[in-house]
Amino acid sequence: MNAIVLVFIGAGIGGVLRYASYEAAMRVFGMHFPSGTFVVNVVGSFVIGCIAGWMAMKGGASWTTPARLFVMAGILGGFTTFSSFSLDTAMLVHRGEVGLAALYVGGSVALSLTAVFGGLALVRAVA
Repeated sequence: MNAIVLVFIGAGIGGVLRYASYEAAMRVFGMHFPSGTFVVNVVGSFVIGCIAGWMAMKGGASWTTPARLFVMAGILGGFTTFSSFSLDTAMLVHRGEVGLAALYVGGSVALSLTAVFGGLALVRAVA
């Protein structure tokens, strides 16, 4: 099956799972803290860590490229991209590139927050 189709279908499944998880967390923990996003990010990071660890232990031989695309890029990508961010950071640390990992984390958070506030300011200025 075409890689794009696999990612597309997986992302749809992941998006539905994200929505359901988000809603459930908000019902359980309330609206005072963004618990839905928090839970989704933590669960997604745990799942991608389990999968990456299992693939490393098994050499990834049992996972075909289509399966990896469907699950990792598709389902988990649709569920939360934070899991990929977390795995990227862990891989940098694992390779001993702690400084680069810190730069990646700090830069990602700082620039992403700056971008959000910049987008909000732009829309307010033109609206």
